[in-house]
Amino acid sequence: MEEQGSEITDMERCSSPEEYGLVVETSRRRVNPPLSVVWTTMLYCAEFITACILCKSYHKSNDVIWMSFTITFMLVPAVLIQLTLTFIHRDLGRDRPLVLFLHLLQLGPVIRCFEALVIYFKAGQHEEPYVTLSRKTNLQKGREIELEIGQTERTLATHRNAFKRTAVIQAFLGSTPQLTLQLYATIQEKYILSDRLALMIITLISITYGALVCSVLAIQITYDSIKVRLRPAAYLCMVVWRALEITTRVMTLVLFSTALTHWVILVGALNLLFFFFLPWAEFWARRGSLAEGVENNLSKLGTAVVLCMFTLLYACINVFCWSAVELDLADQELIDRKQSWLRLALYYSGRFLENFVLITLWYFFKSDFYQYVCAPLVVVQLLIGYSVALLFMLLFYQFCHPCRSLFKFNVHDCLHCVCCRRRAASRRGSMPPSYSTAATMLKEEPLELLDPQNCLPPDGAGPLGERESLA
Repeated sequence: MEEQGSEITDMERCSSPEEYGLVVETSRRRVNPPLSVVWTTMLYCAEFITACILCKSYHKSNDVIWMSFTITFMLVPAVLIQLTLTFIHRDLGRDRPLVLFLHLLQLGPVIRCFEALVIYFKAGQHEEPYVTLSRKTNLQKGREIELEIGQTERTLATHRNAFKRTAVIQAFLGSTPQLTLQLYATIQEKYILSDRLALMIITLISITYGALVCSVLAIQITYDSIKVRLRPAAYLCMVVWRALEITTRVMTLVLFSTALTHWVILVGALNLLFFFFLPWAEFWARRGSLAEGVENNLSKLGTAVVLCMFTLLYACINVFCWSAVELDLADQELIDRKQSWLRLALYYSGRFLENFVLITLWYFFKSDFYQYVCAPLVVVQLLIGYSVALLFMLLFYQFCHPCRSLFKFNVHDCLHCVCCRRRAASRRGSMPPSYSTAATMLKEEPLELLDPQNCLPPDGAGPLGERESLA
């Protein structure tokens, strides 16, 4: 997380409320516990240990192929996670041999979690000066809030952001192929191992959590100057949306692979290559230059390698679910902040059509193993499951999104035809603005519009917020 703000003197801090109408919170706030760090570490350890136990079972039964793929999908994300944590915390330039040794043993998340817990339990034992200021806009009260960020809170924020990225890497570079492999092995071998079932449940939880992190990160990146708080209903909608979307997608690919084994490789490769080269094609079409500032110590070759790895992760996410962000390789933050409803509609329309074609091909080319299974019912269930996932996605963006009042167009507007939208726009032009479905953007409208009573001065300072990036 990059925190932008400048240190100001006590005199400036005292005069800013009268001059700019800011609400300055200088009281010491209790530091939030690093629950996301602990949860991500638990998922990492549980999946790694369960995969090791399953590999032992495969070794006893001489299933060399399943064992090899299981080890691959276990070690590749683990190594990438160690590199990511080392890169974010910049440990290569520091004298920390024990931490680096534990990273070599694939225990980096464990020592990082232990560090975060130690920092949390030691917080508040001694007075510490603030290191930066964070200025946020409260949408409900329509005013700016200035928060002092201490050293402890900033360090814990670094740990949280690092583990958010590791959760995404673990979910879509390890858990997703692992779940696909184990489900395919279960169908081919026609029986369920208890170790394999446990691994599939853990990987499904890991994938759902990784997709949930992607959605939350997308909100925080897009609205970095807004104080965002998600309600329990929003989390419930996102969990159901992501779980159904990923489950139906994996089931469709696995069923299709049992009928047309070699063709599924072509389908997966085309999906991966399309989403990998899509950001680069847009980058070359705009004739942009590589983003500077991704990492100060990187050369142009190193920056290109980091961008390729980032694009690969973006492609792997989109193969199985909507990544919720759009890449802009020419931007320093690598993320396009605009909410593109057109691309969202194109993605889910194309994905629904692809799932329909794949499951239809499975229905016509299925093997004799499914003769005791009601194949039409399976097809209908998968299509209905994906449709329900889309329904919960629309419910989230329409009613549960914390910044839905700032959408350029809401779901309600996008579902109307062009004529109805024009008629509604002409009607809204003669009515006072409503922020439930009105098309307002923070960077396009005056800041005082966010205040229900228009009590903010028009010359208020621009919001300085905490920024988050997937890079």
